[in-house]
Amino acid sequence: MNRAAIATLPHKLRGFTLIELIVTAAIVAVLASVALPLAELTVKRGKETELRAALREIRGAIDAYKRAVDDGRIVKKADETGYPPNLDILVDGVVDARSAKKSRLYFLRRLPRDPLHADTSTPAAQTWGLRSYDSPHDDPREGRDVYDVYSRSPGTAIDGSAYAQW
Repeated sequence: MNRAAIATLPHKLRGFTLIELIVTAAIVAVLASVALPLAELTVKRGKETELRAALREIRGAIDAYKRAVDDGRIVKKADETGYPPNLDILVDGVVDARSAKKSRLYFLRRLPRDPLHADTSTPAAQTWGLRSYDSPHDDPREGRDVYDVYSRSPGTAIDGSAYAQW
């Protein structure tokens, strides 16, 4: 078709010009560059929410274990603090000292993973940093019991705080 024949075609059959395509591509690129950081922020916020929930769940189970020891439902030795010796015992359960049938007390159905831990093949108990009752608050170290847990992630949260300080 020659140029005169194309000019006489109705506007709907002509197609887009190169400039229209370039402008459209530029608009799509600008929208994508705005949406990508927002999507990344949404993913980060979701992981932080998961981390808060997991910490709250594990810390609640540790506190419940300690209350059970203080109430005499779990036998403890004189040199023990009353906190669980490891995280797995919260899932595996312990014998209820008050039960005639020797039923077990369970504190968690499953141990949540640290959502910020990169390796998904690592067992959940090994994704958390552990603090024993004997370690100082500003330098958490593992010991013979689990007084608290924290994320081992070296990253920082949206608010600027370190995940390990939560």
